[in-house]
Amino acid sequence: MPASVQATTEERRRFWLLMLFALVVIGMGIGLRDPWPSDEPRFTLAAKQMVESGDWLFPHRGSELYADKPPMLMWTEAASYVLSGSWRMAFLLPSLLAALGTMLLVYDLGRRLWNRQVGLYAAAALLITFQFVYQTKRAQIDPLVMFAITAANWGLLLHMLKGPNWRAYWFGCFCAGLGVITKGVGILSLLLLIPYAAAARWQWHGVARMGPGAWWRWPLGLVALLAAIGLWLVPMLLGAHAHGNDPAYTAYINDILFHQTAGRYGKSWDHHHPVLFYVPIVLFSWLPLSLTYPGTLPRWWRALKAKDARILLPLCWILLVLVFFSIPKGKRDVYIMPAVPMLALITAPYLDELLQKRWLRAAGLLFIGVFGLAMLAVGGAALVAHPKFASEFAATRGFDDGGRALWWMFVVIGAAQLLLVATLRLRRAVFAVVGGLTAMWLVWSLWAYPLLNDSSSAAGLMQEVREHLATGDALGLVAWKEQNLLMLDHPATDFGFTRPWPEQYAAAVAWQAQDPAHRWLFALDPALGHCVDRSKAISLGHANRREWWMFKADAVTPGCLPDASDERAAAAEG
Repeated sequence: MPASVQATTEERRRFWLLMLFALVVIGMGIGLRDPWPSDEPRFTLAAKQMVESGDWLFPHRGSELYADKPPMLMWTEAASYVLSGSWRMAFLLPSLLAALGTMLLVYDLGRRLWNRQVGLYAAAALLITFQFVYQTKRAQIDPLVMFAITAANWGLLLHMLKGPNWRAYWFGCFCAGLGVITKGVGILSLLLLIPYAAAARWQWHGVARMGPGAWWRWPLGLVALLAAIGLWLVPMLLGAHAHGNDPAYTAYINDILFHQTAGRYGKSWDHHHPVLFYVPIVLFSWLPLSLTYPGTLPRWWRALKAKDARILLPLCWILLVLVFFSIPKGKRDVYIMPAVPMLALITAPYLDELLQKRWLRAAGLLFIGVFGLAMLAVGGAALVAHPKFASEFAATRGFDDGGRALWWMFVVIGAAQLLLVATLRLRRAVFAVVGGLTAMWLVWSLWAYPLLNDSSSAAGLMQEVREHLATGDALGLVAWKEQNLLMLDHPATDFGFTRPWPEQYAAAVAWQAQDPAHRWLFALDPALGHCVDRSKAISLGHANRREWWMFKADAVTPGCLPDASDERAAAAEG
């Protein structure tokens, strides 16, 4: 069916049912938990401080400027709070909207390049991919980056394969610029120009011919790219200049424009992994979509031999993205997530045929069966045998009963998945896979979120801190984490975040000495060294895998300064 034919009632119904299904799967649990480490509290804290201070241009982490990432995610979280009035809702809304937007873009690309059925398959294939759902149910920058890159790819592919469509091309370049001010790597969309140039040179089928008189339109894409970047860059530079010669803002500009981009790529300082790190990610994190590889690889090869540019451009772009992120030493699985929508797109044309294959249905059934068996085994073993891993996990989470409710959740998920395998069998294996994954995501969202929230978000820890503060008391933070200040819900003084712990401690003790009767200090255990008498301090217990204390001036050893080696040792332990 040509893409230009108007959609039937049944086609529209299927599309909206898929989007509603996606809204339920990804959106379920919003409002049931607070931001969880490591990244979520950091961005939400910066967004919260934007709303409270009115300074939306320069993100802060406590008293310090936060220059690790551009402010796009923080802006969207802050705007979501202004609209919703709830941080529990606001911090996850950008990821949800990015997920739905990405699915819509992939659907539209499939519809335009092939037909509506392919578009529907592409969006559905994206929704069942583990990494896609897992990451879009979290409040990190990567879902927003994925959306910006997919929007850029949408514009570029429409221009290159269905064009000329210069407005779509400029729109794509503009979205690439939005991706740059989201995380920096949005410019990767422009790698599509490489396979396009090759396809145009060797006259592949489906490549749009631009004509020799259109050469001057191509550089306008750079203008659109820079215009999007300028939406943030120009006000930021002007705002920093307005602060005069403040070294903090000068350092902010240098850090965010150079150190966190080219510096991080060329000389990665964390997450070091070997060159082939992404091979297991492509195989396992992209399950169950990756189960189609044995079927799609030969079909892609035949399409390439037939010079089908619809397959060439997205496939080459995926490979270029993998190569790009494999070069630096620093690697994380989430870096390559923007490639998943393009993988779903070039898999979709063959899904109708592949889903009829017995081997693929058997692989899907085996996948969800092994998954369910593993969940059932872990939960059952934890409930019956109380192995070391279960006891340690329960202790770190503060579960007095050994975490029985959590392990029962594993049993329920595993039992549901095995029940689906047993009842639907090979003939309806697709429904078993979809149902098994849906059961996992919904049970996790409705059961684990409220169960783990206090220990994961530091909500319980900071509630206990507030209970020890009398009217008129003040609190200072030493060696703190973002979730501590975010969940405190009480005025607090910090002495820097990236500042070395001994310096924070010295400044905090001096601050406390100015009003010892009313000033408390909250601190991480290793940051105190031997300078605090624990018998006179209040142990707040274990939270976020760390021990925390709060104390007044009578617990402080005069003239004592903690050793910086304690900070290095704690950092090495994670």
